[in-house]
Amino acid sequence: MSEMILAQTANLNPGLAAIGYGLGAIGPGIGVGLIFAAVINGTARQPEARGRLQTIGYSTFVLSEVLALIGIVIYFIASTKS
Repeated sequence: MSEMILAQTANLNPGLAAIGYGLGAIGPGIGVGLIFAAVINGTARQPEARGRLQTIGYSTFVLSEVLALIGIVIYFIASTKS
């Protein structure tokens, strides 16, 4: 009986991992949008600070994208584990 339950959860695991990664990618997606919206807004208000704002924008973009990359690594770990 318990072997049958384990076999059913093994088939369900990759699907749940994909749903989890999809939900986990929403946060960095919203974060990237907010970051570049702030850079565009700041550049429109103070054009001479464009270089500094872009540097800060790309730095924070990288930090928020690391979360998405960690999520995809966890997705692959969870989907291959049986």
